[in-house]
Amino acid sequence: MKLDDWLNKGVPDIANSLLDVHKSYFPIEQSLGFEGQEKIIKILKNLRSVLYPCFCDTYKDELRIETNIGNLLRLTALDLKNIIAKVLANSGESKPEAKAEEIVVDLLNKLPEIREILQTDIQAAYNGDPAALSLEEILLSYPSITAITIHRIAHELYEAGVPIIPRIMSEHAHSLTGIDIHPGAKIGESFFIDHGTGVVIGETSTIGKNVKIYQGVTIGAKSFPLDENGNPIKGIKRHPDIEDNVVIYAGATILGGDTKIGHDSVIGGNIWLTQSVPPYSRIYNSQPLPNIKQSKKE
Repeated sequence: MKLDDWLNKGVPDIANSLLDVHKSYFPIEQSLGFEGQEKIIKILKNLRSVLYPCFCDTYKDELRIETNIGNLLRLTALDLKNIIAKVLANSGESKPEAKAEEIVVDLLNKLPEIREILQTDIQAAYNGDPAALSLEEILLSYPSITAITIHRIAHELYEAGVPIIPRIMSEHAHSLTGIDIHPGAKIGESFFIDHGTGVVIGETSTIGKNVKIYQGVTIGAKSFPLDENGNPIKGIKRHPDIEDNVVIYAGATILGGDTKIGHDSVIGGNIWLTQSVPPYSRIYNSQPLPNIKQSKKE
């Protein structure tokens, strides 16, 4: 059979089979789909413009900027309410519309407070990076600010019990920055991730104030307790607690729900840590002893 004939006769059957398989796992009427994912990303972009008006097109027009921010807030609130109502309805919420409205109003009321906290993150980056020349440079170019901005929004929705949407937000930040912060993680003010790529912060982590993390750090789970069917038990404490004023250098791995890093501690690079350490600790690996040989010049 020629390809053209096969395409006309065989492809419809394959398309139907693929659709049937997908629908058996993801019912179309309950699915957000790619369109929903794109709407969430648009909502994040709008919220960034609200939190940081310098991202608005009319930023330098003082007569229009306040009006435009207000209009953007109204539009974003309606979009967010509609998509939250949909995921709540799919999860069995009895009054999804009313609950979604309550969540959106609460989030918008918190935006000024979130913006103040984000300013402490920006200032922490400026204070913690000698290469930083201005706060504007940090806001416009540092991946950690993008990641923590999205996280602080996603975390509020996670705490409100919104399914799916916070995780889509956090994974969007991950794709943009290489920084993977689960929306469930609790993070205090003045938080700075230097460089950022490869950082992982797990769902039940708590991080205090004025914490600095370098690239490649993992704050993760040590193990996954299983239920009687052999599946991981969800909703339990699995990730470490990091207290105030801690510095964690590149490549460090800190694991376990019962692991606590005491305040004002320094965790050196490439450390593997699965036990708690007291405040003011300094944790380093032994200095390696490399072999250095010099070849003779000809």
